[in-house]
Amino acid sequence: MANTADAEVPGDSTFFSTVYVEESDTLNTDSQGDLWASCWSDDDYLYAANGDGDGFTIIPPNTPNVPPAHEHLTDIAVNRISGTPGNLKGETIARSDDIGQIWNDPDHYNRKPTGMACVDGDLYLAVQDLSKDFNDVPSATIVKSTDKGKTWTWDKSGPMFDDHTFTTIMFLDYGKDYENAIDDYVYAYGLDYNWRDSFNDRVEDPTKLFLARVPKTSIMDRSAWEFYTGLDDGHPTWSSHIDEKVPVLQDDRLVYQDTYFSSDPKNMTVISQGSVVYNKPLDRYIYSSWTEYTFEFYEAPTPWGPWKRFLSKDYGAYPWTETKNGGYATTIPSKFISPDGKTMYVQSNTFMGGTNNYNFSLRKMVVEPYVSSTPTNSKNNDNLAVIDESTTPINKVAHFGNVDYFNNGIKEESEDSWNNERKTVDWWGYTWNKSYNMNTVKYTTGNMFSDGGWFTDVKVQVRQNFEWIDVKNLSVTPDYPKDQTAGKHQTYTFTFDDTWGDGVRIIGTPGGSKTFTSIGELEVYYAKETPQGVGAADMKALVERFEEKGEFANRDAARSLIIHLTAVDHFERREAAEKVVKHMKRFKVLLDHQQDGELISERAFQALHSHADALMKKWEQSLR
Repeated sequence: MANTADAEVPGDSTFFSTVYVEESDTLNTDSQGDLWASCWSDDDYLYAANGDGDGFTIIPPNTPNVPPAHEHLTDIAVNRISGTPGNLKGETIARSDDIGQIWNDPDHYNRKPTGMACVDGDLYLAVQDLSKDFNDVPSATIVKSTDKGKTWTWDKSGPMFDDHTFTTIMFLDYGKDYENAIDDYVYAYGLDYNWRDSFNDRVEDPTKLFLARVPKTSIMDRSAWEFYTGLDDGHPTWSSHIDEKVPVLQDDRLVYQDTYFSSDPKNMTVISQGSVVYNKPLDRYIYSSWTEYTFEFYEAPTPWGPWKRFLSKDYGAYPWTETKNGGYATTIPSKFISPDGKTMYVQSNTFMGGTNNYNFSLRKMVVEPYVSSTPTNSKNNDNLAVIDESTTPINKVAHFGNVDYFNNGIKEESEDSWNNERKTVDWWGYTWNKSYNMNTVKYTTGNMFSDGGWFTDVKVQVRQNFEWIDVKNLSVTPDYPKDQTAGKHQTYTFTFDDTWGDGVRIIGTPGGSKTFTSIGELEVYYAKETPQGVGAADMKALVERFEEKGEFANRDAARSLIIHLTAVDHFERREAAEKVVKHMKRFKVLLDHQQDGELISERAFQALHSHADALMKKWEQSLR
């Protein structure tokens, strides 16, 4: 493992105000394989090379999304892909021995694709020798196709890179046919030793990302390659001697160092085989890396940096599910970047943790570049977590991937942060693409468990200029007990001096023998006075969200509830308690009728019935 005595860690990025990555692969294809290094060619196809699978043209008995048995293994294949995310089709155009050779003992090594470049109509593919236990990479070379991937050529006398040096090669993705390149060079990033943390420490763990360049016309000529050696008065310097290279990025962090398990991977470095793509609309370079349980994202203004980390997305330790999983070999194809650059798609794979994501699959990543803003919102009882479409949930980890639970208005649901890690800090919160005034946070707990679900201490922080700041004069009602008696689905109102920020979170030490917390809802206000529980306006918004999610049999069912709640809201504003209670009784009768007639889902019925009881209780108390 990496030596942490003098650990070097990149700074945190201030380029994006919000970043959201989906909790699982959501766009899958009928294909088989992993890795999927890709490039966008001049014929408008995406070309992608997969490892250990048939690709898009599957030969029985192999099946899509399932790793092949050894006797039916295709260790490398090249595919041509058309369409857009959600509507992708492909075909396999080359396999195995047609795409490079194995330089080391084939009993212990096989071929793996690591990077691909489409340049002037030709395809270039980096192929490495990876040990069959995945723990070292001694050699790599480049193969070339001039007929769009059907046939490949390479120097058969020896690998272009050897001795575990620059043997995981990732070409910089500069868009369609390399059209966005800044000069006449092709750029490639490389790792030494292995493609990710070497679990058995046979070789050193990669913690450094290196950069090379080569003229477009000489990619297959090893002697034409130059390696980044640093900056001279702000300008990059290069050397043809590989031993003079220096990293453009070094990250010595280790993740999952202290866990409750002993057999699964842990204590892992974060620099791994992924991809580097130039996002032209945002004029930013994005490096996507990963560990066994996390995605790691970095950005830079130039190919050589300075590189800064903008997101570590934690998917938690195993087991995973179809709706919550991470993966390895994270790549971002330039072909699928939106015209404004704010939506990208991440490809990754896994066959671990009880789930298979073993096909060319994508998940969405949405970013919003930071723009300085001054808060303008006035005091009212609007929940800032729901009125702004840019609201982005943030958390240490979501056990089940239900990050939409934080602000969907249903306090009876539960998400938690169990991840089999002995955590010392945990948080739930939001970021926005602009600043807001605020003074109140309402935290509703999720489920309580024998081994966790609560904080042993908790506070509120706001994000100002990318720094998390403790709020002042914090108080909580009722008192938060800091143990299991915090209770299931209990709401605690945190009030503090008026402040501002483009993010807010509750943060503290997780409790229980497995150190995790839970959440049902997190509300944020710039309140005139402390929000007193649920109101008819909140319930109307909840009905509308249920309607959007298809929880009603028809539109009329939802509309009839909204009509009743509109009247209740009117009486609430007039503080006409008797009329509020009278109309809420009728509302509950209508709810029961809709349940009997199967016009409303059980989930929506239970949530609205609970809210109705709470609202009636509040106004009945005011009559006493």
